[in-house]
Amino acid sequence: MTVYSGPVFDMAVNQFGVIANYLEIPMDERDRLLLPKRAITVSCPIHRDDGSVAVFEGYRVQHHLTLGPTKGGTRFSPSVDIGEVAALAIWMSWKCALVGLPYGGAKGGVNVDLSTISKRELEALSRRYMQEMIPFVGPHTDVMAPDMGTNEQVMAWFMDTYSMYQGQTVTEIVTGKPVASGGTLGRREATGRGVAYLAGRVMRELSIDTNNATAVVQGFGNVGSYAAFGLHQFGLKVIAVSDHTGALHDSAGLDIPALMRHATTHGSIAGFSSQLQFDPAQILTLPCDVLVPAAMERVIDARVAENLKCRILAEGANGPTTPDADLVLDKRRDEVFLIPDILCNSGGVVVSYFEWVQDLQQLFWEEEEVTRREYHILDRAFELMLTRARTDGVSHRTAAMAIGVEKVRAAKNTRGLFP
Repeated sequence: MTVYSGPVFDMAVNQFGVIANYLEIPMDERDRLLLPKRAITVSCPIHRDDGSVAVFEGYRVQHHLTLGPTKGGTRFSPSVDIGEVAALAIWMSWKCALVGLPYGGAKGGVNVDLSTISKRELEALSRRYMQEMIPFVGPHTDVMAPDMGTNEQVMAWFMDTYSMYQGQTVTEIVTGKPVASGGTLGRREATGRGVAYLAGRVMRELSIDTNNATAVVQGFGNVGSYAAFGLHQFGLKVIAVSDHTGALHDSAGLDIPALMRHATTHGSIAGFSSQLQFDPAQILTLPCDVLVPAAMERVIDARVAENLKCRILAEGANGPTTPDADLVLDKRRDEVFLIPDILCNSGGVVVSYFEWVQDLQQLFWEEEEVTRREYHILDRAFELMLTRARTDGVSHRTAAMAIGVEKVRAAKNTRGLFP
């Protein structure tokens, strides 16, 4: 019996079961590895602009603190519930362990439709959420970061709220802050940049010429836009992109820098071009060399997986591929090279770790140093995954998750059970 439920949590449980069976983990160890250490649900009342009071429900799930503080994003979205947040926290644990960061996984969020609140109300909600979280978070307990629906400004409000209660500035309580408020150079671009870097790495493995290659990106938020920009810089033609407002397609290649400027100004790709509009439902199955799902969970089901026409599937989003789709992709290993989410989008948490370290030391690096260190960690994790997959004859997802689960399990077993 568990308080967690929903399709995203069920997916995380299913994936863990596959890994636990592969690693032959005894049944009496599994719940301790899988179930979160702590889950918090809070009410966040705010004054609306019209003088009324509205109450929003907020969550934070901390999966484990065995290796260090927990780390994870905070999303503001109408889809947020405790099951989704718990699943994302679990995935973050395996991700941090895979890339060698001294963190456990966490995730948080507020159930809110951002289109229905003003900027002043957003600030009030952000500050109230952090205020409610103060007893449960800290630079060595749980460090927040941005996610869907939040950004650098929200992180600055979080940091300021926490600092006011501490009576001193505590920049290391959150990552993904503006550089002017203790953030690090390269954090905004880190996740998408890492997706593009790993896709380029695989293209070299497969001897694909970047100058004659094509890419499709689903989702044009922070991750998708910078992934598209990175692939564009590598010489690929990004032939299609989409976001929540629609899709664009141009077989000659979209002008990604211009599209990024438009999205920054207008908040979406809507209005960029009426001639290039395309059916968003078809974007995932377009023929291309690199496909980047960088939007929501569970967008690639078994039917979509059967119809994928990409050579490389670079998972920019968390959990974009369902377990049923994984079974299909496992049979298509020779056709589709999967870069699983816990590796592919880990550049964000890697550079968040760099930001936390810099804040603790009050010593900041140049962007070139940040990027060099990010790529070094991604390369190391990629090699570990590839070696494990080839040695054991398993899928890339199984290999990557197994490495993460093994590290967490080893740390728990070494520390023992208290008391």
